[in-house]
Amino acid sequence: MKTFFKLQIVLAIAAMCFVNGNAQKVTPPVPEIYDQAIANAEKKLGVVDTIEVMSDKMGRSIKNTVVLPAQYSQKEYRYQAFPVIYLLHGAWGSYRDWPKKADLRSLASQYSIIFVCPDGQDSWYFDSPIDPTFQFETFITQELRSYIESHYRTLNHPKYRAITGLSMGGHGALWLAWRHPEIYGSCGSMSGGVDIYNFPNKWKINERLGDYEANKEVWREHSVTNLVPTLMPGQNIIIDDGNKDIFINENNALHEALDKQGIPHDYIVRPGAHNWNYWVNALDYQVLFFHNAFNSGLK
Repeated sequence: MKTFFKLQIVLAIAAMCFVNGNAQKVTPPVPEIYDQAIANAEKKLGVVDTIEVMSDKMGRSIKNTVVLPAQYSQKEYRYQAFPVIYLLHGAWGSYRDWPKKADLRSLASQYSIIFVCPDGQDSWYFDSPIDPTFQFETFITQELRSYIESHYRTLNHPKYRAITGLSMGGHGALWLAWRHPEIYGSCGSMSGGVDIYNFPNKWKINERLGDYEANKEVWREHSVTNLVPTLMPGQNIIIDDGNKDIFINENNALHEALDKQGIPHDYIVRPGAHNWNYWVNALDYQVLFFHNAFNSGLK
């Protein structure tokens, strides 16, 4: 774990959390929490960690940003575990994008959640059938999740995991959540490129799936819109797009398909385009949506 503060404070963690009335033991390794974390806690600011997680499937390590709430290092919360929101970036982006553009430390502390921002590397967040070094479905759903849940105090139940993202990350979040409802109880998309089949020459998708003309069925199978017929009600879903966004037609079509399938979801169209002004604003709505979903699970 990489961090930039000087004095390490060792916290002994032996806790019992209650999830839906059932005791859940929380026994992760002792995290590295520093004096700056205490100062941040007093200011109600979270702590930002940069970590590298080894992917055995890809044979390489991947960088990620983890944002902890201020409560994480406060003495009165030392036995508490926290919900997690996985936050995915878009094409040409990196794990640094969301922490730079949005005030994740304040949001994490406001809602007592942990953010995890993986480096998706223009992967579109699926396991590439042609490139063994781009297996990001496995990385995020298995390898990264295992690392997070063994190194941080997290509520390890689908009800307390959410995943969302922007653009490519919006497609990725729905792709991962809808293929793994046993992992993610809530999911979202902001300006998501939800039908890659409509964009055969864009954003390196052909480098992950192969040539479009020669692999149309593969492209169709990896477009998240085409997962809708496989869905069953149960997840908390929020989809958000701007009325001037480049993917507004695809998102409208996805909304209609979900309605036809009988899948409850929140669909929001607001003034805006495909840019950070829209996404940072949309994140506030989505985090509140996930927070309410997490709280409903505590009853």
